[in-house]
Amino acid sequence: MDDKTSMLEELEDLQAINQRLENDSAHARIKWALETFGERLVMSTSFGVQSAALLHLANTVAPGLPVIFVDTGYLFPETYRFAQHLADDLNLNLKVYSPLRTAAWQEALFGKRWEKDVESLEAYNLENKVEPMNRALIEHNALGWMSGLRRQQSSTRQHLRPLERQNKMFKVHPIIDWTDRDIYMYLTQNNLPYHPLWDEGYVSVGDVHSTSKLGEGMTAEETRFNGMKRECGLHEVSNRVDFQI
Repeated sequence: MDDKTSMLEELEDLQAINQRLENDSAHARIKWALETFGERLVMSTSFGVQSAALLHLANTVAPGLPVIFVDTGYLFPETYRFAQHLADDLNLNLKVYSPLRTAAWQEALFGKRWEKDVESLEAYNLENKVEPMNRALIEHNALGWMSGLRRQQSSTRQHLRPLERQNKMFKVHPIIDWTDRDIYMYLTQNNLPYHPLWDEGYVSVGDVHSTSKLGEGMTAEETRFNGMKRECGLHEVSNRVDFQI
């Protein structure tokens, strides 16, 4: 029996593992992930409004951990500057992945897919987010994928556990039970910044064309993708690795 087979068998009892991890601290969950997956553990970030918290914590526990950042080519200028600032300040082992076709190439073929319907939006997300992320996971031979999802963020994340199985990948959510106040306290205590657009009324930041400020009567979920959907595909079980153009 090889190491990979043995590891997979040990991870099969997700319920038992989650019973333990649910009561652990975020620090302990990251330590468990590092001990469990070793060099096959990676982390993803969108450099969103609160991303500095987990980036700092993870890099404290596991310095040098590969941090995968998918650059769609449609991000806010503030996001690129924020990403560069944190990468330099925290000394991140940043790995940037982009779509196989440029934004201009895609628009020439399909137009602005995010303005059409859910099917077109999902095709856009598949090409610009899912495929680059899957490519990154494959190239890093990853088995454990750590992300900053939190239950409080949206209705689609309320029932997530600290450890989930997503196709061939094990997703680790160290701060799954953190509240906005927990994030605020961590950022304040460690002198870390929010995304620059936070002060302008953005509570979630993604692509320029699919992100809006939080308006009166809106939920945080409605500030993304014109309210058509909350998830971009990266954290959905349907995320697949056989994408071709």
